[in-house]
Amino acid sequence: MSLIELVLLAVGLSMDAFSVAVCKGLALRSVRPRHMMIVGAWFGGFQALMPMAGYLLGERFAARIARYDHWIILILLGFIGFNMIREALSGEEKEENAADTALSFKPMLLLAIATSIDALAVGVTFAFLEVRILPAVCLIGAVTFALSAAGVKIGSLFGLRYKARAEICGGVILILLGVKILLEHLEIL
Repeated sequence: MSLIELVLLAVGLSMDAFSVAVCKGLALRSVRPRHMMIVGAWFGGFQALMPMAGYLLGERFAARIARYDHWIILILLGFIGFNMIREALSGEEKEENAADTALSFKPMLLLAIATSIDALAVGVTFAFLEVRILPAVCLIGAVTFALSAAGVKIGSLFGLRYKARAEICGGVILILLGVKILLEHLEIL
């Protein structure tokens, strides 16, 4: 996986966290750099932790399913991407949790886990690809940290106007990456 593909993947994965960060920013009356750092650290940390956990799980099974790995990658990335697009278009996400102004341990832990579940599945796909896992998860965590911290500020300035567009964009990126990996494996690209 090239650096550009990895950056696109990191941006796509971070869109859920970005959307929740925008909601946090909307809910906070006065956004301070400390708020941006707290949200960024929670979301960035979990976006780095989850693909590592998925990679370790996937690595145990990679040899057994190597013949079908490209299809698994397409299905996982496609499912995550379509789900993000569906949620963005339907507006069914639970805004009451995202808009909770508490930056304490329990609410942030739950939000960090909820926004990084898809990164766990992506981590499983990393076990089938030629990915150097440590730099990959560090990049994903850093991109998510930056976008989440910015999302808090953006949310305080603009509100929910761009939330759905960001999730749709993230979903499309993940789907296209899955298709690209499949086409490369089938030697069409």
